[in-house]
Amino acid sequence: MKVSTNKVVYLAYTLKVSSGQIVDEATAAQPFAYIHHGGQVLPAFEDNLEGLAVGDSFSFKLSAEDGYGEYDEEFVRAFDKQMFAQVPAEMMEVGNVLPMQDQMGNPLDGEIVEITAEGVVLDFNHPLAGEELHFSGSVVNIREANQEELQHGHVHGVGGVIHE
Repeated sequence: MKVSTNKVVYLAYTLKVSSGQIVDEATAAQPFAYIHHGGQVLPAFEDNLEGLAVGDSFSFKLSAEDGYGEYDEEFVRAFDKQMFAQVPAEMMEVGNVLPMQDQMGNPLDGEIVEITAEGVVLDFNHPLAGEELHFSGSVVNIREANQEELQHGHVHGVGGVIHE
């Protein structure tokens, strides 16, 4: 079986950024699982895995554009400190991520990058925005996605979501 549309793909991999820092890993014992072409991972990531079989190794780079986009200063916004009056004090520290919503009610996360007497500056860029991504690893397993997984849009069981 090969990596293709609607297959559940299990991967052992290491993700590094250009500096060589490891930012994510999955092992063969605890693999990362996703539905190929299910909208769960970066399209360019899937393109590089298309057609691989169990046991095949991979190593590829994704540009920032093909990854999480270029870093955009427009996604860094200052807010009046009064907006955060109900947020617990221990959450209000530089480096913490606050769950927010845009004007349409969509969830997004903002990292606190500065706190002043008047305001709070949040960065809504993805943490890996502007980074070239270096993936290396191997295909651990491949299987057909079942109807329930396809309907839910995610893998169930080991490496995926366990509904209780």
